[in-house]
Amino acid sequence: MILSSIAAMSSNRVIGKDGGLPWKIPEDTKFFRDMTMGHIMLMGRKTFDSLGKPLPGRLHVILTRQKDFAAPAGTHLFHDVKEALTFCESQTPKWGEEVFLVGGAEMYRLLLPQTDRIYLTEIDAEFEGDAYFPTFSADEFSEVSRRTCSAIGLPDYHFVTYER
Repeated sequence: MILSSIAAMSSNRVIGKDGGLPWKIPEDTKFFRDMTMGHIMLMGRKTFDSLGKPLPGRLHVILTRQKDFAAPAGTHLFHDVKEALTFCESQTPKWGEEVFLVGGAEMYRLLLPQTDRIYLTEIDAEFEGDAYFPTFSADEFSEVSRRTCSAIGLPDYHFVTYER
């Protein structure tokens, strides 16, 4: 199993504000959809709440400390990280070897030691927010690809892949 974090991050490390994204970058939304389609998405409860419902074509695995959270049909709920990761591993024959960690901030921080790959859309602007991507070391992860994009009315942004 390859555990890959996928996120968009501003230059001040913001990844979210009030349960949503503080920007609209259509190409990043498409990148997220294309990368996660047909795969397992592992997420915290708040991230699932921000989605509103299960996204089509993906297996949703939700990790929460909230014992009374009622997971909707089509999702799998766990209260223990090891159990969630074991379940993800058991599903890789059907859903592919790469499991995508899609947030939130606490999940990225908690699972950074087990993360093999990071797909990070780096946005060349600062935004106000309340959720941040954790700092990771260049000693642990190496940049293996970078694609720079520009769009009218948007700050420049870069699709960057880091690998352990």
